[in-house]
Amino acid sequence: MTVVRHESGPDAGAVWHYGHPLREQRWLAAGEASVDLSHRPTFSITGPDRLTWLNNIVSQKLDDLASDAWVTAYILDPNGRIVHVFGGVDDGATLWAATEPGHDEALLAWLRRMQFAARVEITERSESHAMVITPGGPGIVARDELDATLGERRAGTWAADALRIEAGQPRVFVDTDERTIPNELANPDGLTLGPAVHLQKGCYPGQETVARVYNLGRPPRRLTRLHLDGSAEALPQIGSEIVLDGRSIGRVGSSARHHELGPVALALIKRSVPADVPLVVDGIDAAQELIVDPEVGLHVRARLG
Repeated sequence: MTVVRHESGPDAGAVWHYGHPLREQRWLAAGEASVDLSHRPTFSITGPDRLTWLNNIVSQKLDDLASDAWVTAYILDPNGRIVHVFGGVDDGATLWAATEPGHDEALLAWLRRMQFAARVEITERSESHAMVITPGGPGIVARDELDATLGERRAGTWAADALRIEAGQPRVFVDTDERTIPNELANPDGLTLGPAVHLQKGCYPGQETVARVYNLGRPPRRLTRLHLDGSAEALPQIGSEIVLDGRSIGRVGSSARHHELGPVALALIKRSVPADVPLVVDGIDAAQELIVDPEVGLHVRARLG
């Protein structure tokens, strides 16, 4: 099996593709392949208070989390900016979770500072457990079961990223910066704001900003999908400036060559940028496709009026 790995960046050392990146995308889209994300740090939280304790400090509603359901949560600063992220699954006794490479030490240190009298135990698990995506969805498995779990048909991170960009799902620390608030990344949908924020749970750090922007205003920036000029040989670098009329109006994050859409990327740009104007990133022409509505927030103004 051909294995091509990332040489640098947040996924350094991970499998980029297995020699057939476009075919791997089709397999993954059809639910016929698995992705090895064992480079992502893992940890566990045990103890009878784990879900109620987490519910009080993260953006997601976890106090009634169903067993074996994958969930994503943000940790925000007092101003509502995203500072940590994790995804995980609770088996009824333990929450098994993963976070982004290079951010595990800070996350676990923050969680331990917030323990106080909560009956929880936080344990680093990267040496014993790994994150995967299987046809059944994301999960955490024992490393000695990793090869069997992945099976014969596998896809690399190229395929996973291409489908994630198509779905408009941002990756924290890649598609975000130190100023990003959750309202910039997703449209409200009932009780949720993207996969990591519940809009009607109790208070948690940063919740006031999320609620204020949702109820009274519009976020300063918006996530958009970029369709890049296919004649360009390279894709833009993470963090590259997006330019309109010679002015910087945002940054690009994830990018990939999609098996149907061609080269695509996710970008955070100023909300005021018209949705129909062409942009330029790293010298590559780019057209926008809306993910976050520039007029999000007007639903509230209509009710108040």
